[in-house]
Amino acid sequence: MKLLRWMLTACAVVTLSSGLAVAHDDKYFDSIKSPHGGQTRMAGVYHFELVLVADSKVAKENAVVLYVTDHAGKAISAKGASASLVLVQGANKVSVNLSPDTENRLVGKATYASAANLKGALTVIMENKPAEQARFTPFAKAKAKETKKEEAGEHAHHH
Repeated sequence: MKLLRWMLTACAVVTLSSGLAVAHDDKYFDSIKSPHGGQTRMAGVYHFELVLVADSKVAKENAVVLYVTDHAGKAISAKGASASLVLVQGANKVSVNLSPDTENRLVGKATYASAANLKGALTVIMENKPAEQARFTPFAKAKAKETKKEEAGEHAHHH
């Protein structure tokens, strides 16, 4: 009887802890500050943080940076990885390939403006692993905060 109770308890703990990992949805990531100031999404066993230039008022060639970590925030090597990002902004659509740069970072350049309507679809293939995908709206949250400040009579200052 004690063994059965212990097994049921162990199963409950595994079930609950695996449920916690599922709780990291887009809304959760948008409620926390990402380590490099980008937008983070979960795909498979990875966290992908997409960092785009935040002050590009017009569409021009800008940096695209992707950081790869595990669920605990520990850097995962990007060696041998490849990624492609499709950015959509209104009727404009651009694709960029990202290449490993430093330990857990992939980089590239794409033409985009830092606007709330920018959306991104990311595909990452880590070395010898299946493809993982994530979707981003990197400036939607920031734009919503600015609108709320302006409605409250405050001004959003950018330094």
